[in-house]
Amino acid sequence: MAQNLKPLADRVLVEPIEDEEITPGGIVLPETAKEKPQRGKILATGPGGRDEDGKVIAMEVAVGDTVLFAKYAGTEIKVEGKKLMILRQSDLLAIVGK
Repeated sequence: MAQNLKPLADRVLVEPIEDEEITPGGIVLPETAKEKPQRGKILATGPGGRDEDGKVIAMEVAVGDTVLFAKYAGTEIKVEGKKLMILRQSDLLAIVGK
């Protein structure tokens, strides 16, 4: 189903990467105690935003990139039981190197 979602303008579809959080004592934290993920993999991108003259500005990220994004940015959606996020390119903070 995620392949059927095509973001518009300068938006991207991201699958958050949740790190398993274990305390120094070895206790695994439950979902409710975890921090909201701020890292994810780009599944789809829009064509890009437009400048004042109406020309398309190319996206700086591509499908498959791992990115860092602002903590409370974007809109969370559920597709086939998976949590996905739709974010504007401006909400992305960095591309994580490979």
